[in-house]
Amino acid sequence: MTGPTNPVSLLATPTCSCHVNPVWLTPQPPPGGDKVKRRFAVAGFSLAVVLGCGTLPAAATDSAPAANTAVAAPDVDVTKVRAHLSELSAIAGRNGGNRRSTTQGYRDSVAYVKGKLQAAGYTVTEQPCTSGCTSGAGPNLIAEWPKGDAGNVYMFGAHLDGVSAGPGMNDNGSGSAALLENALTLAQQNPAMRNRVRFAWWTDEEQGLNGSDFYVRSLSSTERARIKAYYNFDMIASTNGGYFINHITSSAAAPMKAYWDSLGLQPEENTEGAGRSDDYSFEQYSIPTSGYAMGASARKTSAQAAKWGGTASRAYDPCYHSSCDTLTNINTTGLDRASDGIAYTIWQRAVDSGTGGDCDTAGAVVNGGFESGTSPWTGTTGAIGAHSGQSAHSGSRFAWLGGNGTTSTESLSQTVTVPAGCSTASLTYWLHIDTDESGSTAYDKFTVKAGGTTLATLSNANAGSGYVQRSVDLSAYAGQTVTLTFTAGEDRSLQTGFLLDDVTLQNG
Repeated sequence: MTGPTNPVSLLATPTCSCHVNPVWLTPQPPPGGDKVKRRFAVAGFSLAVVLGCGTLPAAATDSAPAANTAVAAPDVDVTKVRAHLSELSAIAGRNGGNRRSTTQGYRDSVAYVKGKLQAAGYTVTEQPCTSGCTSGAGPNLIAEWPKGDAGNVYMFGAHLDGVSAGPGMNDNGSGSAALLENALTLAQQNPAMRNRVRFAWWTDEEQGLNGSDFYVRSLSSTERARIKAYYNFDMIASTNGGYFINHITSSAAAPMKAYWDSLGLQPEENTEGAGRSDDYSFEQYSIPTSGYAMGASARKTSAQAAKWGGTASRAYDPCYHSSCDTLTNINTTGLDRASDGIAYTIWQRAVDSGTGGDCDTAGAVVNGGFESGTSPWTGTTGAIGAHSGQSAHSGSRFAWLGGNGTTSTESLSQTVTVPAGCSTASLTYWLHIDTDESGSTAYDKFTVKAGGTTLATLSNANAGSGYVQRSVDLSAYAGQTVTLTFTAGEDRSLQTGFLLDDVTLQNG
């Protein structure tokens, strides 16, 4: 990961490393600001979602979490991940103390990773970077597990190069080593594959995301379309780190968030690294992305220290881009959690569940946290934003239906296909009901519908001081495509606002 930059400038020319499309980080309140003043709603808005089934049970643990697939994701041995780090450290030690992309230290790193992958049965390719890279930079290394549907590729990557100041154990030996052990674990387990998994170790990231940019530019449009999501791992063992996920509310991020949620980590959006690592190269071509990070030079807040431990007002990685980024600069607990979360994501996205049908709910609701604009929601899209006067359940954006104090109807919708393999499926959502009404009479109502069937009705009588998680059963819709619709209807006076956030589909 490279040094901090102005996120705005990254929209034109990325120059360093981390994650997240900067445009997604800017709250977008509707014209007119406060919801009560907003009067440009479009009535009759519907929601369509693709359902799968694969959330983590609450009893999952750090070392061996259960996965909701017939073939559970394995526990990746962090001792083996650290052994790969030791090899990368030794390589740096033999080559002037670093693994910069233009050095023998980088080329020896490529040789080490390549040898392990070839021995495990991967199809491995060294891709020279023939344009856009620093003169003398070594190659990208691409490894594909030769099983699963080649038309549906899930790609996992990390930059293998470091800076000249030191051996680069956290930045980015940590991501490279975790990825390597995940690849070897997949080969050793050799499960039946539903989709294709491709791994990448990038060159010249520290000089401007050059290796990954070259790779994506070199693909044909058809080849890019086969990549359904790209996952990036850059600095996942910061000693004073936090638990950050790129595009945390996106469908791509769903399995990554589900795993860390199962550990009670309360992960946050990776705002520090907006557009600053190799995922940005894929975002430029509209390929969905996510990934884990634990932070670089930004400082941990008091709230984060209270939640995750560590020292407030101190950098997440005090050895960022320094000579002290050695084997002593590794948070083994964080490295373990990230390594296992990578495995969980691989199993959710690509491994055959063995149940006779795909039931992976991770990411079924697209943009369920409303952080990524309004798409694919339709209807009263002006209801979505970072509105003043109220707050989101998580992130900065939410959907505010109603709250007008006049006769009105507002709705939001997405279309959902519930896979036939789902024996149970539920739509969960967080709802805060704020009202000026009093008493138990239902003047203003909120409904949840599947097609023309009403599954839930709430009203001003259910108002409370904060968000409440609610759910409706969609098991009866297994094997069907259905439009889900959230609707708020108000009478002529006294507002009731229905604040909706973090809509997801789950197995159970």
